[in-house]
Amino acid sequence: MKILVAGIIARYPFGGVTWCSLMYLLGLRALGHEVAYIEDTGECGYDPESNTISEDPSYGTRYIRDSLEPFGLANSWCFINFDGTYHGWTKNEVRAYCRNADLFINLSGGSWFWRDEYRSIPHRVFIDSDPVFTQLAIAKAVSWYVEFFNEFDHLFTFGANIGTPLCKIPTGDRIWHKTWQPVIVDLWKTQTPPIGDRFTTVMTWKNKSFADLDGNKNREFIRFMNLPAQTNAKFQIAVNGPTDLLRTYGWNPVEAMHVSRSINDYRRFIQASKAEIGIAKHAYVTHHSGWFSDRSECYLAAGRPVLAQDTGWSAHLPEGSGLLKFSCLEEAVDGIERIYLDYQRHSKCAVEIANDYFEAKRILQPLLEQACS
Repeated sequence: MKILVAGIIARYPFGGVTWCSLMYLLGLRALGHEVAYIEDTGECGYDPESNTISEDPSYGTRYIRDSLEPFGLANSWCFINFDGTYHGWTKNEVRAYCRNADLFINLSGGSWFWRDEYRSIPHRVFIDSDPVFTQLAIAKAVSWYVEFFNEFDHLFTFGANIGTPLCKIPTGDRIWHKTWQPVIVDLWKTQTPPIGDRFTTVMTWKNKSFADLDGNKNREFIRFMNLPAQTNAKFQIAVNGPTDLLRTYGWNPVEAMHVSRSINDYRRFIQASKAEIGIAKHAYVTHHSGWFSDRSECYLAAGRPVLAQDTGWSAHLPEGSGLLKFSCLEEAVDGIERIYLDYQRHSKCAVEIANDYFEAKRILQPLLEQACS
């Protein structure tokens, strides 16, 4: 098939966000499909060099090209700026690709427009990487937003409990199919041992987009603020948040951008870690969404055990070896001790879980079957 994937690489030019789109592209190509990337959000992109949202798309378009080029996709993308200008592919090239395309995958709002060329593609799906927020936004019944989702043939979500009795978030008459972020495990494997014996993560402290729902990660994090004082483990979190406060409590924060400037920076940070300590957004936890982090999947693929706050994901994934859950401070302390006591076994199990549950071929084949049904 010919598949067009819409993502948000230039809008958020960070390593983790880029890997999300990239692994869809690479995974689909590995299955024998022709792929192309498009970004059409109607928004300006973030420019870390000037630390601002910029009307000039130069940084974002350069970042897209540099991220895709090592994988043979340097000439298979288009960024449509807020002013309607096309970068990478021309408008005619985009339309020509869409005329013969079989499937349009909109990843996390990579396009908020229904251009005629997108509508002409026979199969159209949306992949929701931010469950709860998406469904609550639809429930507000804002006409353009509801109509936007009406155009898709199928909806997928990283919230494994969305639309089930385990989660009370309203879904109306929409069916949300469970999926996970696909991971190219071979791109994350490393023989290099961890550096510095650190439990790490990469996180956003508070996202302004979610302020009205009071669903940000900071609300959950403060419940575990004293964790470093309860264990001998070392921590280092890459965060855009209150670094002075976090340093006081022993979290050893570094700027998130420092470790996320490129896909290689992001991967090196994860591979250098001993394990991940993953704290979830409040909305994911309180609504029992079943969300599981794409970032945590990358830790697992690198052979780094993951200690993740339970959002309900433990009903769908193996827990206890390589991947451990916690819901309170005492469980987090216990999980850290268990990882330290038998690290090699947990490391081995982490890779096995990545292969068995998140490897791109395992995720994408059933997704494609559903998308084209």
